[in-house]
Amino acid sequence: MGVEAQCTVDFSDRTSKGRALLETDALLFRGDFRLSISFKSIQSVAADGKRLKVIFSDGVALFHLGPQAEKWAEKIRNPKSLLDKLGVKPDLIVSILGIRAEPFLKELRGRAKEVVEGKCAKGSDLVFLGIEAPSALKKLKPLLKMIKPEGAIWVVSPKGKDGIKEGEIFAAAKEAGWVAVKVARFSETHTANKWVIPVAHRPFRPFHAFQKRSQ
Repeated sequence: MGVEAQCTVDFSDRTSKGRALLETDALLFRGDFRLSISFKSIQSVAADGKRLKVIFSDGVALFHLGPQAEKWAEKIRNPKSLLDKLGVKPDLIVSILGIRAEPFLKELRGRAKEVVEGKCAKGSDLVFLGIEAPSALKKLKPLLKMIKPEGAIWVVSPKGKDGIKEGEIFAAAKEAGWVAVKVARFSETHTANKWVIPVAHRPFRPFHAFQKRSQ
């Protein structure tokens, strides 16, 4: 999930209160009317006081966001890439299980220190686990022993009623011992949920070890 806010929006001759959501490549609004503004369709964006003014292919929309307006404008002007949103850094070891999205994999190979596909490397910093059916949920528990204590897994699953239910994923992940920390839009068809090992269950590490890692 991206950044969201409750606000009022003016569009055409309509005004409505509702929820604005800033996704990876689109600005959405859900109220008495709906807007889905892809970044590609935006001609200009500006923070006008406490309002976000968006001129796009279908007209002009004013989002009354208060002090957040400038931050939203900056995020639209300079959007983060998917890998940035997923926390993929050049020094990480990343494992891929059940994901065949080649554009994503190609970008990942060019960013991470090491990418292991088809299995989970011991000591992985990040694991991307594709789950298309309930039978794949059994893979969650073994991964607890494969990643670094401060690592994480991203569970990538289909959106919509045709895919595995989100409730099934959450129940299985919690039962396996994971804690949910973040949701992100992976693609038009898939969502990614981030899970980590609970802090209380991680092996003790001296403070200086964390200092070295952060340097």
